[in-house]
Amino acid sequence: MLNRRILRIKAFKAIYSFTENQSATLKELEAQLDRSLESTRDLYLFLLCSIGPVTREAKARLEAARAKFNPTEEELHPNFKFAQNLIAPKIEEDPDFQKLIQKKKFDWEQYDVLVRHLYDSIRSKDYYKEYLESGPNTLKEDARLWTRIFEEEYEDSNELEEILEDLSIWWNDDLAYALTWCCRTMESLGKGRPWNLPPLFMSDMDETGSKESDKAFVVKLLRSAYTGYDRYIKQISEVTPKWDRSRICSTDLALIICGLAEAEAFDNIAPKVTINEYVEISKYYSTPESRAFVNGILDKLIKK
Repeated sequence: MLNRRILRIKAFKAIYSFTENQSATLKELEAQLDRSLESTRDLYLFLLCSIGPVTREAKARLEAARAKFNPTEEELHPNFKFAQNLIAPKIEEDPDFQKLIQKKKFDWEQYDVLVRHLYDSIRSKDYYKEYLESGPNTLKEDARLWTRIFEEEYEDSNELEEILEDLSIWWNDDLAYALTWCCRTMESLGKGRPWNLPPLFMSDMDETGSKESDKAFVVKLLRSAYTGYDRYIKQISEVTPKWDRSRICSTDLALIICGLAEAEAFDNIAPKVTINEYVEISKYYSTPESRAFVNGILDKLIKK
């Protein structure tokens, strides 16, 4: 599930926390890393949990309108296509999925306001209206609709982001990636395949076993950055004589340290690839000037 970019970000965040609190031990950082890695898959599961509540909200709205004292013709004969979509039962009736959800105590019932707002937004969209008018339910079409919903209704929802922030310190940054996996799951379900929990690491999805272990990669990266921290700080100071430690942004420092650790620990990864990865990460987690700074320092020190 987790690719190398995500793993680098997780290791970078652990080292960033160490730059802010250098009393942290390697064992504590590794425990933080483990929680952070698992949190992305937990978020994926939590988002999939919303399919049932949103579907039930749609059905409840239609039933309530039909039960009105004087319903309109449209309310009396509503279109139940979305309320009877075929994806919701495939998720909610899957015993493995339900066992996991119960174990993790994920529950959307307390977020009924968000569910109502999500449904209001969905039903206002042209893609939803086109779906309702396209004929009887098919698994493939229902899966495509949920893919569209995940893509358009969840990622930019401020209300959802606030809830995720309250639930986990890791989840907001992982939302886009977790939604990508929700969409992959919809594609698989749409082809009639049963739901399966994705392996935590992308390398574990390679049945041939030809890929290097991603878990070993991220653990080695973190350990190398931690054990070499003071040495890397010294190297950085040598090539930045006009800067002192207090003037270098902590995020830039953590990114450069991770880049140096990766270049030193993994000689099978091209230096250019390593530099590009941390420059890309800097675009999302540091200042506008960081891209050039991180690129310049890493390039100079790795060549040296």
